[in-house]
Amino acid sequence: MKVLVINCGSSSLKYQLIDMEDESVLAKGLCERIGIDGSKLTHSPAGKEKYVVESPMPDHSVAVKMVLDALVDEKVGVIKDINEISAVGHRVLHGGKYYSDSIVVNEDVKKVIKDCFDLGPLHNPANLIGINACEAAMPGTPQVAVFDTAFHQTMPEKAYLYAIPHEYYEKYAVRRYGFHGTSHSFVSKRAIEVAGLDPENSKVIVCHLGNGASLSAVVNGKCVDTSMGLTPLEGLIMGTRSGDLDPAIVEFIANKENLTVSEMLTILNKKSGVLGMSGGISSDFRDLAKAADEGNELAKQTLEAFVYRVAKYIGAYTAAMNGVDAIVFTAGLGENDAVTRRDVVSYLGYLGAEIDEEKNKVRGEETIISTPNSKVKICIIPTNEELAIARETVALI
Repeated sequence: MKVLVINCGSSSLKYQLIDMEDESVLAKGLCERIGIDGSKLTHSPAGKEKYVVESPMPDHSVAVKMVLDALVDEKVGVIKDINEISAVGHRVLHGGKYYSDSIVVNEDVKKVIKDCFDLGPLHNPANLIGINACEAAMPGTPQVAVFDTAFHQTMPEKAYLYAIPHEYYEKYAVRRYGFHGTSHSFVSKRAIEVAGLDPENSKVIVCHLGNGASLSAVVNGKCVDTSMGLTPLEGLIMGTRSGDLDPAIVEFIANKENLTVSEMLTILNKKSGVLGMSGGISSDFRDLAKAADEGNELAKQTLEAFVYRVAKYIGAYTAAMNGVDAIVFTAGLGENDAVTRRDVVSYLGYLGAEIDEEKNKVRGEETIISTPNSKVKICIIPTNEELAIARETVALI
């Protein structure tokens, strides 16, 4: 069985074609600048040369057609016929309070995705366009929606309700939802296996650290808390997102700078985080590390603040679960940056957590990096959201 995994952004489309017999990636690629001048498809078939074509993509429908054409192309294709694709799994950002599991797409599902446009204004519209485009290009092929929020729907009310008038929850479903759900689900399940934990008696904290970053607390495979909220803006300091802050800051700066609330939210989403804290050096942690090594004090303070916030959340989630068996690092920064992992764990002496400096000198490898004497297993587990989406899709069809 072959599953096509689609992840549509507002002006992009990432994809992988996975053979579920052995879970191998047959091809992957990216459509960039959809609806913008300079559109480009980069297609990477397994065992063949990368294929790049620059061609106008006025909308996602055209992008989907270009992807399907590349997959069956005589020279760079990996299948002979589109009918070899058994199903398409779509990453959908927001399912609101309606879906706690992945689901085969029908008209009701599409209505829910549309109803959540205001909760995920950048992603949900593009996700729905991708679904409609695939339905048009591949009539009869099952389409599956895998919601980024679904894994976190097991949170109890004490974790997801905000301390605001309850009518806003009743009227507008304002609550904590959480994101990176496919990553947290995949990594937390794998952590139980790697760390040799009892699935029915396990407490895991997943640190998904990258340009977008979030933590989750997972008890016996079920999420009980997560750092992102109604939107991906809450929680950790991120590449360009502020994370947690006093909400009165929005009014204070808006009044001082004569800005609207929407303009302030743009600043908090796109101009803040480590980019803003560092005085505009970069949203890329590698650039910040280089600047810090060269003596830039703002860069150093920014990285210290990021690590501090991660450590604080680990402490909070340890308390929420009344203990922790394993702490897992994943995503771009978590998987590849030994210094960040070391610095985070340096705060966790009270847990009896110890990192092995030699074992920590790895990038992107699935491994345990804690010492034999550590009371908490410290792991690196590379995330694989595309495979997680493909597995969910196969399970449903």
